[in-house]
Amino acid sequence: MPNSSPWIPQLTDDGSFTFFSDEFGEAFHSRQGARAEAFQKFAQATALVQKAQQDRVWLLDVCYGLGYNTAAALETIWAVNPNCQVELYGLELDATVPQAAIAPPLLATWSLTVQTVLQQMALTHTCVTPFLTATLLVGDARQTIQSLCHQGFQADAIFFDPFSPRRCPQLWTIEFFTHVARCLAPNGRLATYSRAAAVRSAMQAAGLAIGTILLGSTHLPHEWSQGTIGSFDGQTLPPLAPMEQEHLQTRAAIPYRDPTLSDPAEVILERHQQEQVLSLLESTSSWRRRWHIR
Repeated sequence: MPNSSPWIPQLTDDGSFTFFSDEFGEAFHSRQGARAEAFQKFAQATALVQKAQQDRVWLLDVCYGLGYNTAAALETIWAVNPNCQVELYGLELDATVPQAAIAPPLLATWSLTVQTVLQQMALTHTCVTPFLTATLLVGDARQTIQSLCHQGFQADAIFFDPFSPRRCPQLWTIEFFTHVARCLAPNGRLATYSRAAAVRSAMQAAGLAIGTILLGSTHLPHEWSQGTIGSFDGQTLPPLAPMEQEHLQTRAAIPYRDPTLSDPAEVILERHQQEQVLSLLESTSSWRRRWHIR
């Protein structure tokens, strides 16, 4: 029987697979390595090795997708403390994505225990074991996050992984970050791959201190950061470089806004563009010239 799924596995440089979204015009992961990205930009950036010393860890995976960030987190935690109890919520718009991600070539990179978790999450949207209680909430994350806020859920680590701000601005707004931050524990960390100034300023407006995810040993020539970490105290976060600090003083740092948490992407983008046009802040092109950024 021919494969009717729109999700065709695409090989990345570390041997793991990703998908490409026609709707958003982007791949779910970096071409440099989907699996590596999940560990470096999410599991490591949120200090899960240290948090796994606890008896229990709470996780929130915003834009669960193929489940790689959840998988990397569980692999990291249970390698340190096999008896650690994990409670996890994943938010995902399209249930067909995790379903397509449990095909054998994609699952093979994970341990058998984690493979079972990914399968159950994809097929039943829940997984309960002696050491894990996990739930996948399917729908617009702007709405599903509100149920977690109402129940007082507090995560030790939040993986924030929507498509890029220009493609999916509705999940990078001050209002959405404010709700997500309400689900972050006082000593928790939020990590995202985005280094965009608009994202960082929205995180700050939501009450988070921010730090940078430092570059690894291999990176593209134009990169200066692997992403952004947010926390409430900011004391242990890698500080922004002077270039990054100045980026937050340009028009690029004007955040996206969605006052009702219901506007379509085109409305949010138009609002953002108009605010930039009226701004007296330094242009981003001027900042780029000063720091010799292509």
